[in-house]
Order: sequence, then C-alpha cells, then structure tokens
Amino acid sequence: MTVTARRELVSPATLRAIRSLATDLTLRIVAELWENHGFAPIPPEELKYQDSGQRRTEFMLYAQGVDWADPNQVRRALQVFEDFIREYRDPNQPGTPKWLDDIRVRLERDGFALDTEGRISWPNPPVLVRDLSALSDASGITIELERIRRDLTTDPQGAIGAAKQLIEATAKTALRELNIAIDKNAALPSLISTVHKELKLDAASAPEGPDGSKAVKKILSGAVNIAVGVAELRNQGFGSGHGMASAPSGLGVRHARLTVNAAVTWCELILDTLSDPAAPWRKAAP
Repeated sequence: MTVTARRELVSPATLRAIRSLATDLTLRIVAELWENHGFAPIPPEELKYQDSGQRRTEFMLYAQGVDWADPNQVRRALQVFEDFIREYRDPNQPGTPKWLDDIRVRLERDGFALDTEGRISWPNPPVLVRDLSALSDASGITIELERIRRDLTTDPQGAIGAAKQLIEATAKTALRELNIAIDKNAALPSLISTVHKELKLDAASAPEGPDGSKAVKKILSGAVNIAVGVAELRNQGFGSGHGMASAPSGLGVRHARLTVNAAVTWCELILDTLSDPAAPWRKAAP
C-alpha cells in the first residue's frame, strides 16, 4: 500500500467543532477572524460544501482554502481557532462548558493541546515539512517520521534509532525513484555514497556553477559526514535497534534533537535535489 506524507493534520471532526461556533457570530466577524491571520476565501463556485447556514458557509469559504497538510498553514489556522473560541466563549460562564470540552477532545485526538485559557499548542509537530506525494511510495519515510515525532521528547534512544532509519529509508527511496538497483546488504555509508553519486552531489561529478563551487562542495562533504555520523551514533548503542546489557547513560533530549535535526538536514538535501527540475543529475540522465 502506498502512503504519502500529505496527511491532513486537522481532522474533519475538529473542523466541524470549530465551524459550529460560527453559527452564533456575524458574517463580518467570521471573515475577520480568518483574515486577521492572512487567510483569504476561495471563490464561492469552488466551494465543496452545502449548508443552509450563511455563517458556516462563510467559515468554509476560508477553511477550504487552507492546505491542512502544510504545518505552517496549520499553525496559523490554530490561531484562527483560538480566536473563534475567545469570540464565542462567555467570560462570565464559570468552569469549562461542554462545547469547549468537546473541542479539546477533538484537538487532542489530532495531536494538539487546548488549555483552560483557550490557547492551542502543538506538542509534537511534524519533523519533515516536505510534500512527498510525488514519490511513488513514501511509506518508508513517513513511518520513520512518525516514530521520531512520537519518541523525540520521551525516548531519546528511540528517536536516534529512527533518525538513522530515516536516512536509510530516504536513501533507498531516492535510489528506487532513480531506478537504481539497491543492494540489500549494503551498509548505510555505502548507500549514502551511492545516492550522492547518482544525484551528482559528490565532488567528482559536480558541474560548474554553484554546485561545483568549493563552498558547496564543503557543505556537501559535511552533509555526508552528518549522515554517517548519525549511523555511527546509533551503532555505538545510543540509538534503538540493538539489544544492550545496560542502557546508555547521560543520553537526553538534546542529543536526540541534534541527531534528528542532522538527519532531517540530509534528507531534505536528497529530497529537494531529487525533485528539482534543474538539478544537475537531470542533465546527465539519458
């Protein structure tokens, strides 16, 4: 089964719960709450939503213009949600009203948190902000991204292991997209080297221009060292994947963040180069 990374980050149930708040607001306020955060409505003829309520319809004119798989747009939309809650909530009503508790539950199911003041936070946002829908199968990458998101702040060893696996999954995915045979027994450094060579990211095949400059070559050499370093850290017992007699001591969240950020930097380089229509490897392809 093919799985892409274009998973909507806000569920229809959460959107319905926020949309219901628009019922008791004016059309002007509904529009202002969206536009205050830079959103614009789609043309009415493009709206894929039918409702007798004008205010809910107005809400959806803006909501359907949001890319709910884009973390940056979702962050702004969460601010809109906060404003709807503040606008609708009666400050004189004690306790937590049922409608607000319902919204809290729906947000939690989506991975968000709603506090008593109506503020929405995102404890574990997506790790890699990239559209992977163009890949024939991104499931190997997305599985590791989910592991990292789950373990980053609670299980540093697990996050480091997943970071190494993310690099391996990205390398194998890129080679498959390039129709390059993958050696199942190849060690990760060999896979990394092969990917750089095939994408013309190695020093020997870099063309003239910025890709062939000394500065970029230094950066690319550093990227290789970063990816290999992640694998070595995991293999030294600081990442999951090997049974150990004793758990590593001194390992903290900061080590996991360092490793994950390093892995993501390398993966973004590979995915960006793979999708770039002007990348050097395309000019060399038959």
